[in-house]
Amino acid sequence: MFASPIRLHYNWQTMNTPAQETYDVIVIGGGASGTALLYTLAKYTDIKRLALVEKYADAGLVNSNAKNNSQTLHVGDIETHYSYKKAAEVKPASMMVARYTERLPEEEKQKIIRKMQKMALAVGEEEVKALRDRLVHLKEIFPTIEGLEGKDIAKLEPEVMKGRDPKEPVFALYNPEGYAVNFGELSRSFIRATKERASERADILFNTEVTSITKNGEGYRLETNNGILEARAVVVDTDAYSLGFAKSLGYGKEFSLIPIAGTFYFGPEVLRGKVYRVQDPKMPFSAAHGDRDIDAGGKTRFGPTARFFPVLEARNYGSIGGYFRASGLGKWKTWKSFYDILLEPVRFKYLLKNVAYEFPYFGRFLFLPEVKKIIPTMSGFSLRRAKGYGGMRLQRVDTNTKELLLGEGKIIGHNIIFNMTPSPGASVCLFNAMRDACEIEKFFKNEFVFDKNRMQQDLGCENLETGTDVSLKANYPA
Repeated sequence: MFASPIRLHYNWQTMNTPAQETYDVIVIGGGASGTALLYTLAKYTDIKRLALVEKYADAGLVNSNAKNNSQTLHVGDIETHYSYKKAAEVKPASMMVARYTERLPEEEKQKIIRKMQKMALAVGEEEVKALRDRLVHLKEIFPTIEGLEGKDIAKLEPEVMKGRDPKEPVFALYNPEGYAVNFGELSRSFIRATKERASERADILFNTEVTSITKNGEGYRLETNNGILEARAVVVDTDAYSLGFAKSLGYGKEFSLIPIAGTFYFGPEVLRGKVYRVQDPKMPFSAAHGDRDIDAGGKTRFGPTARFFPVLEARNYGSIGGYFRASGLGKWKTWKSFYDILLEPVRFKYLLKNVAYEFPYFGRFLFLPEVKKIIPTMSGFSLRRAKGYGGMRLQRVDTNTKELLLGEGKIIGHNIIFNMTPSPGASVCLFNAMRDACEIEKFFKNEFVFDKNRMQQDLGCENLETGTDVSLKANYPA
């Protein structure tokens, strides 16, 4: 017997009728990316029938959940693995989120976004030199960014310098105009804005899980736990799950997924903002960093640690099967790609260390040296595992080239788009929505109009073209 979907209408009442509808566009996935697209289509297009399908009872409960990410609006200022070109492109794309929240009532805005200072901290001569060189170029992109010596760091983040060896070279990039974001609340805000704007055109179907997608003429048929849905076009915004759906329709068969699970430790509230370390570009995660947590008051969150864990969704062991279906582990070239990528000496050492960080009780002491690079006086006894915190960041692998593809991925098929958006995908969710809206307009051969210029004016990104490769290494049109 099928469970009944929760269908949200403008008056926020629910209806328990089975979902058997035909839509122009269905968006699958209620995280920041999926809800941003629904909002974009509702506000800036005249598409007549829209739906968002989410398997959980509310939006933003998986990777967008504040517990499952670092709550950072990534703009390229302290992301030391970004090229200067990428930083220049990411900044306006990410700032669309900040511009969106400026239009909200103050109470709602405060739940979503807060100003928070950010630092990128270099420790040791090699890192210090690299960061000094980087500052010269970043000044052109971020006028408010500054380079700080030890005494200046101490004024802004006293605990970062307290107890540090005075002979140890340190330097920091500092941006007072940083942001912390609760992407789960952002997702729910997009839902509210959609219903206020397009209550008669958009259905929000919670508690509705898509089990299969099949081609149906020019459109698609979606089987769900609540019945059948049909759509002329579909956008799959389900991060790692997207690749499994793509493969079921014959797309993206050359890709696999390396499942990296991130976890965190809590310490006392010792930071005023965010302090990131210089990142090794070979790593799929940023280096361990410290964040003043906006969800758990009075604490600093340190991490992430990272480990290989074969699931598509953190703490959901039922997604193990989905991982094996999407990863293509039945192919020899997948195993060869994993061997070449994971046994690369820097990565292999990194993964072994992170396994040790997971040990009960002793793990915090093994992780302590990473924390002490940020807070030299931190004690292992002050750290405790942040239970229930940490998400999955499944990294794509091109098994043809044996290449690790860090960041986001997109597969464009016939009237269908599959988005894979691990961190920092939520930061550029509105830009990606704008890009997908342009593709959907092409799908319908301009039957519906997307007012891209108005969206750009509203969100302050007039000079940002949707063809720009902001967060992807490349697009992967089928």
